[in-house]
Amino acid sequence: MKIVPKRLSILGVVAAVLLLFQSSAVRAQQGHEADPVTTLSAAIGAACRANEAQFANYLTADNAAAFRALPLEQRTALLKRFSLAEGAGKTLVSSDAQGHSVLRCQAPEQTVEFRFGDVRSHENLAFVPVSVLDSQQTEFGLVRESGGWRLLSLGLVLLDISQLSKQWGAQDLAAQEDSAIGTLRELADAVRSYRRAFGKLPDALAQLGPAPKDQISPDQASLIDEHLAAGSASGYHFRYRILPAETDPEATFEIAASPDDYGKTGQRSFFLDGAGKIHGADKHGMVAEPDDPLLAGEKAP
Repeated sequence: MKIVPKRLSILGVVAAVLLLFQSSAVRAQQGHEADPVTTLSAAIGAACRANEAQFANYLTADNAAAFRALPLEQRTALLKRFSLAEGAGKTLVSSDAQGHSVLRCQAPEQTVEFRFGDVRSHENLAFVPVSVLDSQQTEFGLVRESGGWRLLSLGLVLLDISQLSKQWGAQDLAAQEDSAIGTLRELADAVRSYRRAFGKLPDALAQLGPAPKDQISPDQASLIDEHLAAGSASGYHFRYRILPAETDPEATFEIAASPDDYGKTGQRSFFLDGAGKIHGADKHGMVAEPDDPLLAGEKAP
């Protein structure tokens, strides 16, 4: 019988223990052998850190494949949706007084706090209520797949990555367009304020921009910020033009807004006419015109 030296035997045991520990750590990182709250916290944490590879580990097989197939900007947007933060951040996990998990996503522009409630589970399904500090409350559904918990639903909606990315993309476009419409109205108000203050229309948007303290003038009226004075905001660029007086006793103005990146920062172009009415249409990134349809709620004169 061959005798194994005692030293080699000990080293073998140590190596086996280390291998087992490493294997357990890898499985835990991928969602195996973790409870639903731990898995959900890890998924949101991966989204907060903008770690696409780790985030995909907590998706079902179909959703993981769909997520990896998305264009980069859509994957980035989806991670932002889950973390509710702009840009990659850092995570801090703790517990509250009741022993519930708390995840803080510390991003450059804001910190978002997720508080996890009591899990409701039945066989291969689990539901975790999550409240966001000073925001909304929802519930995540998880399902057992391949030995670990995977994200299944968000609120009452099944997590279908390809479909949700389209819906969220459409919502983002709509929000960008709403912001552009609001900026058009803001610009129109600023132009009218300029006329009341100086008795004429500004020659360009730049004249509405910031002025040094106590140095407001017709060239620097301090009615809008520097970005808008340069003709850019909300993913749109703005063109201002004075309309010569013809039948009206005073000259009027018009402002057009077109998306900086058609289909990404906005789809419709907008036009504020001389009467202050806003028109809008999908112009494929080109400038809108007064013949385009009025927006809903805008009454024709």
